[in-house]
Amino acid sequence: MRNCTYFISDMHIGAGYIADSRAHERQLAAWLREIAPTARRLYMLGDVMDYWYEYRTVAPRGHLRFLGALAELADSGTEIVWLKGNHDIWLFDYLSSEIGLTVADGIVDTVIDGRRFVMEHGDGVGEPRRSYRMMRKLFRNKFAQWLYGAIHPRWTVGFALAWSRHSRLHGRAPSSDRTLPSNDPLVKFSHDYLQHNGHVDYFVFGHRHQLVEMELAPETRLIVLGEAFDKMTYGCWDGMKFELKTMKSAMDLSV
Repeated sequence: MRNCTYFISDMHIGAGYIADSRAHERQLAAWLREIAPTARRLYMLGDVMDYWYEYRTVAPRGHLRFLGALAELADSGTEIVWLKGNHDIWLFDYLSSEIGLTVADGIVDTVIDGRRFVMEHGDGVGEPRRSYRMMRKLFRNKFAQWLYGAIHPRWTVGFALAWSRHSRLHGRAPSSDRTLPSNDPLVKFSHDYLQHNGHVDYFVFGHRHQLVEMELAPETRLIVLGEAFDKMTYGCWDGMKFELKTMKSAMDLSV
């Protein structure tokens, strides 16, 4: 019975810091096939790919097992929404037309089974750094995207993956705390959103690589999904409750 909505973020498929990228992709493809019998919807909250740039006539190399399983899921009738993250910001119309999924950029505010969900990757509403906000705006500029697309991929792909690896190795480790302080940007954004837009049942974010599950206000919860390249976490809403779960190991899943 297809009564579940699944949420996942930060898979970072193809990242140089993943020890066995092929096994990682196989595990994600197997998970997509595992949830297929119960998946009415799938929301992927950004950074699905560690790097993605769509050229007008050329598809990026690799990721075939994952994309094939995603296409199978869409063909079976599951509604798939892919929210852009900061690593897959240059997702345009290729996968939406080939697979039939919906690409969203920014906040998604929707009702699922009578409950209101507000979703965003997390970098658009939870990053206080001015330098980051300026870079994010530049990456969304159409002229800047055109200039970047004119550079041969032999230069851009290697540079982007190296940058990602450096950021991962030298960035702050995610907190093990499953709550956020009151002055956290995600908490402040969510409170402000409630004040101006009315009641929300669930705020759901990615980006942080941290698992968070906390009560924000009466009957309002804030969720951060963790990540799906090491801990392999995801969220599931069955129409009655929201649960954070961990995937089975690759040894337990058949592709």
